[in-house]
Amino acid sequence: MIDWRTTTLAVEALGTALRQRGWRLATAESCTGGLIAAACTQVAGSSDWFERGFVTYSNAAKSEMLGVDAALIAAHGAVSAEVAEAMAAGAIARSPADLAVAVTGIAGPGGTVPGKPVGTVWLAWMQRGALPASLRLQLAGGRDSVRAQTVVIALERLLAHCAEPPRRG
Repeated sequence: MIDWRTTTLAVEALGTALRQRGWRLATAESCTGGLIAAACTQVAGSSDWFERGFVTYSNAAKSEMLGVDAALIAAHGAVSAEVAEAMAAGAIARSPADLAVAVTGIAGPGGTVPGKPVGTVWLAWMQRGALPASLRLQLAGGRDSVRAQTVVIALERLLAHCAEPPRRG
């Protein structure tokens, strides 16, 4: 279960960093089903920096809403760096946001494939005009725990990105 008090602190820090840069955020979520967007909009004033969220739980939604090539999903699987990065790029392309985060993973209890057990999550982020970056997470616990940990790590990664120079594309 998500500890909203802890995430609120992370979101407030992220909001401050985004406001200082004049950036707006978009989320593209699969396994978290909109929980990152919910954490962001839980904080009053988030409309200053939160642009929109895409909940793309199915492969078809990833393709239709974010432009992720179905062939990419077929080649690498929905839970992959390639798809997570394409989701982040799609969120940037389909919004006026300056920064996007994307998550795709296996929260469980089912859905595993060889080499991708429950708790496998790919997190990607991208700043407009820069290359996407991604990180594989292997999280412990059940469905609620995997989803909650993903939200916290995504917020932390976004905050850290705000302090880094962009990887230009």
